[in-house]
Amino acid sequence: MRSKDRISYFYDGDVGSVYFGPNHPMKPHRLCMTHHLVLSYDLHKKMEVYRPHKAYPVELAQFHSADYVEFLHRITPDTQHLFSDELAKYNLGEDCPVFDNLFEFCQMYAGGTIDAARRLNNKLCDIAINWAGGLHHAKKCEASGFCYINDLVLGILELLKHHPRVLYIDIDVHHGDGVEEAFYFTDRVMTVSSHKYGDLFFPGTGDAKEIGEREGKFYAINVPLKDGIDDSSFTRLFKTIISKVVETYQPGAIVLQCGADSLAGDRLGCFNLSIDGHAECVRFVKKFNVPLLVTGGGGYTKENVARCWTVETGVLLDTELPNEIPENDYIKYFGPDFSLKIPNGFIENLNSKSYLSTIKMQVMENLRCIQHAPSVQMQEVPPDFYIPDIDEDLQNPDERNDQHTQDKHIQRDDEYYDGDNDNDHQMDLP
Repeated sequence: MRSKDRISYFYDGDVGSVYFGPNHPMKPHRLCMTHHLVLSYDLHKKMEVYRPHKAYPVELAQFHSADYVEFLHRITPDTQHLFSDELAKYNLGEDCPVFDNLFEFCQMYAGGTIDAARRLNNKLCDIAINWAGGLHHAKKCEASGFCYINDLVLGILELLKHHPRVLYIDIDVHHGDGVEEAFYFTDRVMTVSSHKYGDLFFPGTGDAKEIGEREGKFYAINVPLKDGIDDSSFTRLFKTIISKVVETYQPGAIVLQCGADSLAGDRLGCFNLSIDGHAECVRFVKKFNVPLLVTGGGGYTKENVARCWTVETGVLLDTELPNEIPENDYIKYFGPDFSLKIPNGFIENLNSKSYLSTIKMQVMENLRCIQHAPSVQMQEVPPDFYIPDIDEDLQNPDERNDQHTQDKHIQRDDEYYDGDNDNDHQMDLP
């Protein structure tokens, strides 16, 4: 590892014990698996490892509406039947269920991304990683696509305190609609999302024609792809576009969302990317030597998510990992071959060379409309948000350790493959 690459890694052990419910494809348990794989390869010894603070409601309200944050804070599985109107208003339900410790889960993953941005701002590291973050669909006033709080928007807002321009790059199979929407009218954030588009695929946005409006016109870039794109097509297009974007826009910081549902074999995805192809995008962005915030995102075949984000942690550390997975607490998930590599996908590649060429030309044409990197009159940097100290000794101990807090320390049997409780192996790709 080059000495100038100082890497901060954020992880809270409680984040993986959250359970969205039976039959729900989102499994935060994948974060425990990723972390233990990182540990088994000794990657933690090459990074600064931090437990992030739990983001305060006032921090979440830097982007989200205060009433939405307050409702997330208040709602529980036991009381949700009393709030049918609010559940509909805030889009909570089947995709975005109310579950135990929902708000604390949001506080943990958002706190990690905010802390990562602050360490970058204060030049305490060059790269900051929060695999628990990357929940790119959440909107200002509602949940969407398994996402409740948009940690990426909060991290970018933090970076904007110190950087005139921030570049957001998204390689999740789904369009990064929540982040694009948040910055659609400004030139201070450029968003670039490569994703599956068409066939009513969620969220249904992300056409190449969506380019931003007003001051943000031409600062939203969408790369709509069809089923089955492979490593060579994806990485060639990605490198061409991102090279031109960085040259034109000259960002002071980059946020890279590494959703692993673009991998071959994902339960909800439809691309043919190998882990090497996915990781090549991370390697390429790292080479620009711009302060870099890296997050997770989607990813619903959890053993492959853990493989992918571990390999990408290695890429960020310039560390090649042996293919044979070392012994770790979750080794049984990686059988029968116990290797980091995954087989290539077999979905037909519907992205013709002429289609990809047309997309590339559209993007390049839009970039030509930007004369040069926009200049921003920087004001005095606002301070990191004032957070009140809370004296735990003055709190009622019964309130400090309520039943939810006690329950969260109990491991759930149905997050493991023993028996028929865990549905991961029962759900075929759509």
